[in-house]
Amino acid sequence: MSDPVIRVVGPEGLADCFAVRREVFVVEQEIPEAEEMDAYDAEAVHLLAGGEDGPLGTVRFLYGAPARRKYARAGVDDDVTAVLGRLATVRAARGTGVGAALVRSVEDEARRRGLERVYLEAQTHALGFYERLGYAAYGPEFDEGSGIPHRAMTKKL
Repeated sequence: MSDPVIRVVGPEGLADCFAVRREVFVVEQEIPEAEEMDAYDAEAVHLLAGGEDGPLGTVRFLYGAPARRKYARAGVDDDVTAVLGRLATVRAARGTGVGAALVRSVEDEARRRGLERVYLEAQTHALGFYERLGYAAYGPEFDEGSGIPHRAMTKKL
């Protein structure tokens, strides 16, 4: 992928992130918007991949106190774990490397902040994607509230 991934600052970039998430999660996967957009968006680091035709994908990550609050049930109880979430690419960009570029950008941003690992909860259909990027699944399959099966995954940075 040759298009840049940028760290989002300001409401315009966030609007682009939310538009991608609405398209993928709310429209395609039929997750209620009230569940998709949450209070953690205000505390997260958001990244956006863009192309000539507009936004192609987005991801967010939490760390520190917000990550501990949201993911304590999953064992995130430290200040060295980034929690990757809300990774979404528009249909036209799937299979082009946009998703992998977003994941690598989260890892780069996490390293810059001195974090040591990344935790995520992957939809089970996406396990192979994350495994190719070095993530390992563990624990049983679960429903994190959307009705879509997930597995916990982690990667040491």
